[in-house]
Amino acid sequence: MMEKVRVRFAPSPTGPLHIGGVRTALFNYLFAKKNNGDFILRIEDTDQTRFVEGAEDYIKESLAWVGMEPDESPWKPGEYGPYRQSERKGMYMQYAQQLVDEGKAYYAFDTPEELDAMRKRLEEAKVANQQYNAITRLQMKNSLTLSEEEVKERIESGDPYVIRLKVPLKEEIRLNDMVRGWVMVHSHTIDDKILMKSDGMPTYHLANVVDDHLMKITHVIRGEEWLPSAPLHVLLYQYLGWEDTMPRFAHLPLLLKPNGNGKLSKRDGDKLGFSVFPLKWTDPNSGDISTGYREDGFLPDAFVNFLAFLGWSPGTEEELFTKEQLIEKFSIEKVGKAGTKFDFDKAKWYNQQYLKEKSDEVLAPVLKAQLDEAGISYDESLLPLICSQLKERITFQNEFLSAGRFFFEAPTEYDEKVIRKKWNDDAKAVLEEYAERCPSAEKFDADSAKKLFSEVLEEKGVGMGKVMPVLRVALSGLGGGPDLMIMLQILGKEEVSNRIKKFIATVSE
Repeated sequence: MMEKVRVRFAPSPTGPLHIGGVRTALFNYLFAKKNNGDFILRIEDTDQTRFVEGAEDYIKESLAWVGMEPDESPWKPGEYGPYRQSERKGMYMQYAQQLVDEGKAYYAFDTPEELDAMRKRLEEAKVANQQYNAITRLQMKNSLTLSEEEVKERIESGDPYVIRLKVPLKEEIRLNDMVRGWVMVHSHTIDDKILMKSDGMPTYHLANVVDDHLMKITHVIRGEEWLPSAPLHVLLYQYLGWEDTMPRFAHLPLLLKPNGNGKLSKRDGDKLGFSVFPLKWTDPNSGDISTGYREDGFLPDAFVNFLAFLGWSPGTEEELFTKEQLIEKFSIEKVGKAGTKFDFDKAKWYNQQYLKEKSDEVLAPVLKAQLDEAGISYDESLLPLICSQLKERITFQNEFLSAGRFFFEAPTEYDEKVIRKKWNDDAKAVLEEYAERCPSAEKFDADSAKKLFSEVLEEKGVGMGKVMPVLRVALSGLGGGPDLMIMLQILGKEEVSNRIKKFIATVSE
């Protein structure tokens, strides 16, 4: 029987969740659900100096917004908790100690000054990498160079120390990455990483390997920036005797700037006018506010669809997928190796497609909320019809009122270009007559309003194309917009008559 798939998304609460982190969470989520597995959220907060107030709640709220509910998390614990590394602090030392006892790790007592001096010596000697490694460790203060008695005495007297991994000098470390294929690294390029810090907290390297093992994680799907650390993690699995249950690795391609030159950063988003965070974030220290996709008006399903295509392709021309369809189609084998450019215009296109597919009844409360906030009165029964006229002309839900304010308030300005081209005596005569007849019309739905307008045009001997643009401007102030006859129906015969009369008076002054 095959082992149950278990994946984890393990962000650090050091600030707002970057869009690249949301993409990583999504790929983990899709992989888990495709394979009837578990999606786990683990908070990696071993570095307490970088902890930012509110960041953990931000992570939780971001995943909730995009509809990725973890099967296990700090807020939904399972049998493999705790799900915050800071709460697991007591379980890491035993594994570091095991490595020391087996000669695979060692105590190091070097002071910051001694470490700086070591790096300076190597720099002066023109050594490319100033690392604490298989060669330099023999010149430093650690349990490999000090006597057993001195090591014991230092520890008992409370001297600060760290535990470092003893990386072999000449060994080839291999891993078969699910995205990149075989990755081979020579151990001489890896330094003796710290596993336990002097404050008793583990570093990321030890904690994440121990946690993945104890939580029975079967696949580690993470960003490409972690690929250089992967050989070190493989070495740890080997040293701890867990090689047979080591998870499969998949390192996702980087999210690149729109021009493809370098990794996408917040600064790029600020410069180019888009957010790199899922939700709005207020920095608790500086008070600086960063925008988010939710507050910018993106629909969560559209956002998820967009993110899925950043580095993955279904292998067809299709681009629009529900979350359920993404789960069905997703496979790690179709994730690309190369970095993927971030295209904000494509994100907007996705949102537009999803917005157009939403029912008018679902969108009506969105418009209602905007009207209420603006203090504008309205006939609630007309809101679904108004949404039907606007939703194909906007990109975001929060643009309903700005795009359709003319449905609720008469314009105060008119499109000068249309007036210059189309306003003449014939147009004036038609509009004056139409304005007079509208209030007494028995019916005034779209068809009836059009029929009445056609009758007036025929009586005056004027073609419809010569007057319709002016009628539109009279009603909305704009040269373009939704179906004109539907607009007439929505505004109603009295309002149509009043707006035309106001327009004629204004442009005739």
